[in-house]
Amino acid sequence: MSDSWHDVNRQVIDEFRANDGVVGGRFANMPMVLVTHTGAKSGVRRTSPLVCTRDGDDVVIIASKGGAPSNPDWYHNMVAHPTVTVELPGGDTFEAAVHQAEGDERDRLFAAQAAVMPFFADYQAGTERKIPVLVLSRIAS
Repeated sequence: MSDSWHDVNRQVIDEFRANDGVVGGRFANMPMVLVTHTGAKSGVRRTSPLVCTRDGDDVVIIASKGGAPSNPDWYHNMVAHPTVTVELPGGDTFEAAVHQAEGDERDRLFAAQAAVMPFFADYQAGTERKIPVLVLSRIAS
């Protein structure tokens, strides 16, 4: 990721935390979550601001990377280290287990998010890869 994307992410993270999960700009009025994950190779903890949907108590995120031909770095990190920290609007922070949705579950969750945010369908149409869907489930404390 370029330094400019790091700067944009840092601004979104700061705005999310300062405003109980409300952000403006390109993410205004979109459901957001912050996910802190461990680097697959580096072991460094990083936080990514991501749009999401909910499936019951689970948080659902889509590894679209804007329809790019490759998956985002955070996806690889979460697959390699499937325990993350989730920050929801309003200050609810918890550890979560990550699993990749497959088959009918993947298709149902992808369609649900694309129904709310149609650009995800456009991203899928613009790439040959099947865009992964990850489910973050709260780990009981």
